[in-house]
Amino acid sequence: MSHDILDIAIAAALVIGGLFTLVGSIGLLKLQAPMARLHAPTKASTLGVGSILLASVLFAYAAGAPSYHELLIITFLFMTAPVSAYFIGKVHIHLGQNQKPLPKPARDRIWATKAKREEDTPSVPEMKAEA
Repeated sequence: MSHDILDIAIAAALVIGGLFTLVGSIGLLKLQAPMARLHAPTKASTLGVGSILLASVLFAYAAGAPSYHELLIITFLFMTAPVSAYFIGKVHIHLGQNQKPLPKPARDRIWATKAKREEDTPSVPEMKAEA
């Protein structure tokens, strides 16, 4: 009985992972703007590959040889994929390749925005960094 439930869970994780990977691949091909195209593969890499690795963990557990390698891969993937996507997005913004102009950011002394000087955004008040 428990193997039936595990088999269903493994199959469901594989199908969900395959669907997210397929949707991410289609999004990468169909979306035009670079920032929108960045969104699709990050979902495929986190949710799609994460579900497939979860299926692998469940299969190893059902086979009686549990392995933690897949859990470490999932953890690493969930920690690195959003950070790398964030940095790719920031590079895109700083290169100025936007189709539409971005709204003026608040002035701050944080590295994440483009407006560092008062002459960049004279009408926007300065934002204080949280200590």
